[in-house]
Amino acid sequence: MVAGAAAVWSTGGLIVRHVEADAWTIVFWRGVFASLTLLLYMAVRDGRKILALFRDLGWGGLGVAICFGAASTSFVIALQHTTVATILFLQSAAPLVAGVLAWLWLGERMTWIKAAAMLLALAGVGITVSDQEATGDFLGIALSLLIMIAFALATVLVRRFSHVRMTPATCLSSLWLVMIGGALGSPASVEGTDLTLLFLFGACQLGIGFILFTTGARLIPAGEAILLSLLESILAPIWVWVWPTLHEYPGDRALIGGALVIAAVIWNTVSEMGQAKRIAPPVE
Repeated sequence: MVAGAAAVWSTGGLIVRHVEADAWTIVFWRGVFASLTLLLYMAVRDGRKILALFRDLGWGGLGVAICFGAASTSFVIALQHTTVATILFLQSAAPLVAGVLAWLWLGERMTWIKAAAMLLALAGVGITVSDQEATGDFLGIALSLLIMIAFALATVLVRRFSHVRMTPATCLSSLWLVMIGGALGSPASVEGTDLTLLFLFGACQLGIGFILFTTGARLIPAGEAILLSLLESILAPIWVWVWPTLHEYPGDRALIGGALVIAAVIWNTVSEMGQAKRIAPPVE
């Protein structure tokens, strides 16, 4: 399920590249279709408990909703200003940034491997954004960094409020897209092929992606979920690179920097998984 979520998420850039609507209109319709999909899922799974789930979100759940909403909005806008590879490569550093935030906020232990991996990832980020001609303008890079920080903060909030079901938070984040996109976009101007693509972008890429990830991530160790979710950062640049009408080459520096970021995340995650196995109590 987690690998499937990563594969589904990886199609976002490819879909948006074929939509002719403006960015805020895309944000609106993505939110509409994603929120309807998530509401339907919760209605089938939880029945009359839906309202209680929303009430129980608390400040932690609202924080996660704001983070996801900011990341989803920034993703669509960033695609107008930079390459898919730049966004996804920078986003993939979120687990390491989350580790630093958890160390500062939750008091989690900072190992030398985590610190070294963070420095390696920072080097990769620096290399990725150094070729501005290939990676895009300042706004695109800034929004890509915002996406990374938003996902990292959401990860820490989920750890801090692990007793709270976060599916309603993803639904709230989608409703935020509806409100901000409806205010700034032109939803009525979309029809035909664009509407079909936006259905795929909202219901399938975002909504079903969230459902697969939140369901599957509960059944496997967190480290495995992080490793599998990296498939998105690997696949997304490939789709827009090999697609016949796009050929969006991210640039040599972006490929080198992205490889360093992904390697740093894998190194840190594998190390944490090995440490968890060593300190786990024996099964009798």
